[in-house]
Amino acid sequence: MKHHFTFTFTFLSVTVLFFGSCKQDRKLPIYGIRETKEVKDKSGNTVVDTVYQTIPDFKFVNQDSVIVTNDHFKGKVYVADFFFTSCSTICPIMHRNLKTIFEDYKDNDDVMFLSHTIDFKYDTPSVLKKYATKLGVDGSKWQFVHGTKDSIYTIAEKSYLVAVGQDSTNKDGFVHQGYLVLVDKDRRIRGAYDGTDAGQVAQLKKDISVLLAEDKK
Repeated sequence: MKHHFTFTFTFLSVTVLFFGSCKQDRKLPIYGIRETKEVKDKSGNTVVDTVYQTIPDFKFVNQDSVIVTNDHFKGKVYVADFFFTSCSTICPIMHRNLKTIFEDYKDNDDVMFLSHTIDFKYDTPSVLKKYATKLGVDGSKWQFVHGTKDSIYTIAEKSYLVAVGQDSTNKDGFVHQGYLVLVDKDRRIRGAYDGTDAGQVAQLKKDISVLLAEDKK
């Protein structure tokens, strides 16, 4: 787990900073595993196409005890993260920072937010509801979701590329990375930002605008 933590943090943060500083390139990178395959174009010619890793179908329960699936985010740009309500370290900072972005885009129907709890025992929908209310979030734009340990931990590490886990040596009982992951309308990862770093959160805000503009081209 420790090695995975270090590798993911270094790779993503360096790449985000690089692309964030490149003012001439207004198209965000695409993260994850990619494959090439031969397909036929409209003229019937064989061409090589790139298939990118995407966020798979999912099914969780939100703070209102309503089932939430990937269909709720269809055609949306969204920011995803992993947290737990009793976290006393990075989670409060992450979500205070993310709340500023939420406020900026709360009237934009093309942008949503998705927070997954990694405390599969304690963070029931009612607990998530209290957390969202305390944060000042209401409505369906920002979903706080609960799922089984396997479903949450698997999608975190295999799809969103974020390390999470239980840790009995940690005072809170869990460890996780504080990334805010930017996902495009095709369910591809387009950026990952340290939610505790004001500079990277500001970059996320800018990159959401870049991604929305990219979709309109």
